[in-house]
Amino acid sequence: MEIPLLKDVVIILGLAVVVLLLFSRIKVPAILAFFVSGIIAGPQGLGLISSLTEVQLLAELGVIFLLFTIGLEFSLEKFSQIKRYALIGGSLQLGLTLVLVFLMGLAAGLSVSESIFIGILVSFSSTAIVLRLLQDKNQLDSVQGRTALGILIFQDLAVVIVIFLTPLLAGSSSDSLQDWPLFLGLGLGLIALTIISTRWLVPELLHYIARYKRRDLFLLTIIVICFGITWATSQLGLSPALGAFLAGLIISNTEYSHQALGNVLPFQDIFMSFFFISIGMLLNVTFLLDNLFLIILLTLGVILLKTLITGFATALLGLSFRVMVLVGLMLSQVGEFSFILAATGQQYGIISNPFFQLFLAVSIITMSLTPFLKENAPKAADRLERLPLPPRILSGFYPLPIPEENPPEDHLVIVGFGINGKNMARAASQAQIPYLVVELNPQIVRKEKSRGQPIYYGDASQETVLNQVNLQEARIMVVAISDPAESRKIVDTAKKLNPNLYLIVRTRYINEMEELYSLGADEVIPEEFETSVEIFSRVLDQYHLSPEDINQFINEIRSDRYEMFRTLSGEEPITCSLNNGLTELQVSSLNLEEDKKLGDLDLEQRGLTPIAVARKNKTMKDLDKDFQLKKGDVVIYTKKIDE
Repeated sequence: MEIPLLKDVVIILGLAVVVLLLFSRIKVPAILAFFVSGIIAGPQGLGLISSLTEVQLLAELGVIFLLFTIGLEFSLEKFSQIKRYALIGGSLQLGLTLVLVFLMGLAAGLSVSESIFIGILVSFSSTAIVLRLLQDKNQLDSVQGRTALGILIFQDLAVVIVIFLTPLLAGSSSDSLQDWPLFLGLGLGLIALTIISTRWLVPELLHYIARYKRRDLFLLTIIVICFGITWATSQLGLSPALGAFLAGLIISNTEYSHQALGNVLPFQDIFMSFFFISIGMLLNVTFLLDNLFLIILLTLGVILLKTLITGFATALLGLSFRVMVLVGLMLSQVGEFSFILAATGQQYGIISNPFFQLFLAVSIITMSLTPFLKENAPKAADRLERLPLPPRILSGFYPLPIPEENPPEDHLVIVGFGINGKNMARAASQAQIPYLVVELNPQIVRKEKSRGQPIYYGDASQETVLNQVNLQEARIMVVAISDPAESRKIVDTAKKLNPNLYLIVRTRYINEMEELYSLGADEVIPEEFETSVEIFSRVLDQYHLSPEDINQFINEIRSDRYEMFRTLSGEEPITCSLNNGLTELQVSSLNLEEDKKLGDLDLEQRGLTPIAVARKNKTMKDLDKDFQLKKGDVVIYTKKIDE
C-alpha cells in the first residue's frame, strides 16, 4: 500500500541532502539549500510533491518545536543577564521599525490595518539563523552576540502576543474576541494554569518519571507535555505557538530543563528543515521573475532600514559604532515568525495573495543573504569607521563620566572583562601590578566601577579609548575577547600607538595565529592548543615524569609557537627528550596521512610506547592495537634512548 506522505518525505529529505551537500562544497549557507530544495520540489518547480498539505503540517510541527525550545531556554536568570539589551534594545528596534514601516505604508496608500500588519512583519528577525551563526563562530558571549540575543528574545516574546492579537487587526467577529469577560477569563485561567504547572504539577511529574532512569519514558513525557498544552490552547481558540512556548516555559523552571532541551533539539532541527523547505514550496517562481526589479529594490530597502534602526537602537544602549554595524547587519533579515504571521494575515484577509508572494520573495532573499552579511560585517565596520565620524559616535554614548585621575605608567592593560580578564585582574592585584581594564559592555563597566575596579568603557580598537588608558606608557596589553576581527584591529591599533608594547592575545581559532603575529602580537594563546598541552601534561604525570621535565616539555612546545601540534603534513616524528631521573625518555609524535589502525604502525616492535592520540581539540589515551586512527591524527609515543 502506497503512502503519499512517506514518499514525499523521502523525496524532500533526499533532495535536501543532495542540495545541502552541493552547497556545502561551494560554502553556501544551509538555509539557502532548504529554500532551493523547496522551490525544486514544489508545485512551481518540478512538482515532485503530491501531499503539500501534509508537508505543511510537518512544517507547523517545526514551528511548535521552535517555540517549545525557546520556552525551554528562557529563564529569569538568563534574561536578567541581557535584560537591558532585551527590554530597551528590543522595544526600540521593534517599535521604531513598526512606526516607520507604518508611515511608509500609509504614504503608499495602504489602509491602517495593512500598514500596521506589514510593519509587524518587517520588524521581526530570524532567531534560528542568527543564533546558529553566533554559535558556529562562538560569539554568543561577545558584546554583539549578547545584544543580538537580547533583541531576539524580546521579539520572540512579542510574536506570541502578536499572533494572539492578529484577529483584532482583521476586525474578526469571533465569539472569543467579542465576549470580553470570556476572553479575560481565558487569559487569567491560562496564567493560573501556567503558575500551578510550573510550581507543582510538572516538577513532581518529571521527578517521578526520572526515577525510572529510562530515556524513552522521559522523552515521551516531554513530548506529551509539549503537545498536550499546545492542543489545549488551540482548543481554547488561542494560538498553538503560544501553547508551545508556555509548555517550554513551564519545563524551563525545573531541574530537568537541560535534559529536555537535549532530547528535543534533534526533532527541532528535522522539522525546522521541513519548515524552510515548505516556505520554498510556497514561492511562485514566475511571480518572482516577473517582479524581479521590484523585489530587489524592496529587499535592499528592508536590509537598509532594519540595519539603520537596529544600529540606532544599539547606539542608544551606549555601545560603540562597530557593534552598531555588526548587530544591525546581523538582524537585517525578515524572520521565520513573519512567515507564520503573513499566513495568518492572509487567512484573515489583511493581506492579499499577490502581496503574500511579494513578501515571501523578499523574506527568503533577506534570510539567504544573512550569512554573507554576518561574515562581511567586520569588514564593513572597518571601512565605515574610516569616515570622519565624531569620536562620541565611534566610541559609543555612555552616561558614566570619564575619570579625571591620571592613569599609571609601566602598567598592564586588560581588554575584555570576561572570565579570563577577571582572572588576570585578580592576579595582577595580588602581585601588586598596576593595571587598567577596557570593556565594551556598559553594564559590566558600571557594576565593576562601583566595586572599585579601574575599568574604562570603550572600544579598544579606537585610538581615543587607548589614549584614555595611557597605552603609550603601558608595558603589557592582554587582549582577552572572543571577537577575532576585533582582536586583529586592537593589535594593529595598539602597536601603532606603542611599538614597544608587549602584546598577548587569546584566540579560539588556530588560523588566527599567523595574522595576529604579523600584526605585531608577541604571544598568541590558542585555547585548543593550550587544552591539549594541559591534557598531555597530565598524561606525562601518569608516566611519573618530574614536574621539571614536564615544564621543560611544555616550554619547548610553546617556544616554537605550538609547531608540534600545527604540523599536519607528512608522517614525520617530532621529538623532545626528557629525563625523569630514572631513565632517558624521548617523547615523539607522528602525524597520520591516512586512516589506519594503531597496530598497523608496528610501534611496539620498534621499542616505542604509544601514550596518547591528539585529534583536533581532543586527546585520547585509552589505546590498544585495534584503535582506529584517522588522517590528521597525532600519535604521541615514548622511547627509551638507551634502547
